[in-house]
Formats: sequence, structure tokens, C-alpha cells
Amino acid sequence: MYFFNNYNDILSIIRDSIRNYLSNNQLKSVVLGMSGGIDSALVASIVKPVCDELNIPLIGRSITIESNKGDEIDRSIKTGLAFCKDFDHIDLSIGYRLVIYDINRNNFKYDSDNFSSKIRNGNVKARLRMLTLYNLASLTGGIVMGTENLTEHYLGFFTIGGDEVSDFEPIKYLWKTEVYNLAEWMVNNDLKTNIEKEALQECIDANATDGLGISNTDLDQILPDWRDRHSNTRSGYKEVDEIFIKLFTSDDNTFKELKNHPVIQRYLRSDFKRKRPICIEREKFK
Repeated sequence: MYFFNNYNDILSIIRDSIRNYLSNNQLKSVVLGMSGGIDSALVASIVKPVCDELNIPLIGRSITIESNKGDEIDRSIKTGLAFCKDFDHIDLSIGYRLVIYDINRNNFKYDSDNFSSKIRNGNVKARLRMLTLYNLASLTGGIVMGTENLTEHYLGFFTIGGDEVSDFEPIKYLWKTEVYNLAEWMVNNDLKTNIEKEALQECIDANATDGLGISNTDLDQILPDWRDRHSNTRSGYKEVDEIFIKLFTSDDNTFKELKNHPVIQRYLRSDFKRKRPICIEREKFK
């Protein structure tokens, strides 16, 4: 297991796959949530030329819900305007507060841990965003394009029924390091306008955040001491990726060595998320 470096080939394969899927299913739009992060910006830059070629709109939405930071919102708008044919920034904060009130008003006895509350409320935000995107896809006869990567998959760094839900996942099997590297390659070799290049470069340079208000950066949850060794989340994510690669390419002794590492502990705790749904096989009913 290693990091790819044949980014021209990777980009061609992804675009060909998207083009074939859209054409074969006669889809009329692609809907994408623009978070202001590297993943959605990269996916937008990949999908835009395919949508232009097929003459279908890339519909982007920046969906603010209460805890989004100003720089996140600014990047989401900049990337949305740069890559999407139909783009808007919407604020679901009022609707979110109503939903939180309704679903929690009879459950306050369970709400004893502040961090746990942030996680639950963050999951509600992710599910509301996905609800919005799927409603728009249904309205326009299209699909929702996903933004998950391999690192987040193994970390369980996604919301079931939220950002984990999509119709097509173009970068799911790329490590986060490869996401950054592919984006950088595209800035230097693929993108046509300065507006596109600047928008994607800003997302490459920014520290990654979850957009849910749970922590200042992704890595504060994943690798708590990352600031001791790294100046930005890009290099911190490379450490995370290298830990996973070491785990998956080594023997049982390596697992014993790594099993108490926070990254591997998170991987083990989130295993149920990658194995869902659990189904009872029909044969057992005989």
C-alpha cells in the first residue's frame, strides 16, 4: 500500500467514470454540498468539465448552520462560484434550532455530557444538509455527489445518514494525502482560470475542519497532539495516512504495537459504521 502519484491517470479515470454514469442513467444534474474544505472543492473541480461537456448543471450549495466559521463560509462561496453553474449560499440555522428543540425536548435527562451533545447536534446538522441536497437532486432529476475519502472512511469520520450518504463517491478510495496531492496537481496542470486555481488553492492551504462546530480542526478529534509535530492539517493527515498504511501492510506484531494509538483506537471504535447495515440472511429463517 502506498501513495499514488499518477494524478493525470487518476483524474482521467474518475472523470470517465462520472461521465459514463451520468450518461448511462440520463441524469439531468449533479448536486454537491460546498463546505469550504478540500474534499468538496476537489470534487467540484473534477466534476465541472464533465457537467459542462454533457450540458447539465453542477448545482452547488453552501449550507450554513450556526457554527460555521467565517473563513469556511468564504471558501465555500468562492469555490461554489468558481465551479458551479447553479450556486447559492443558504442558512438553515433557524430550521436546525427548531429540529433540535423538537427532538430533544423530551430527552433532556440523557443530555449530561457537553462533548457528546456536540457530536449529536453535529450529526443533526450533517443530516439536515444531506436532506437539503437530496431534495434538490430530486427536484432537478439528478444525483448527489459525495466527498468522502479513504482516511475519513477508516476513521469513521462521517455521519451515518449525513455526509456518508451519496449516489457517487469519486474520491472515496483516495487517502487524504492523495486528495491534497491531486488538488495541487490540478492547480498546476488542469484548471483553466485563475479564479478556479485560487479557489482550490485556498482550500489546499486551509486547515481542515468538520463544519459541525465540534472542534477547531478535524485533527483535534483524530490526533489530539498533532500540533506538537505539524504546522498544518495537511501534514498531520499525512501522519494519519502513514499510520494506516503501516497497520495494513504489516504483521500482527505491528498491530500490537499500534493498537493503543488514538488513530487506531478510533478505527476500531468506528468499525460498526463501516459494516452497517447488519442484516439477517434469509437462509436463517428456514
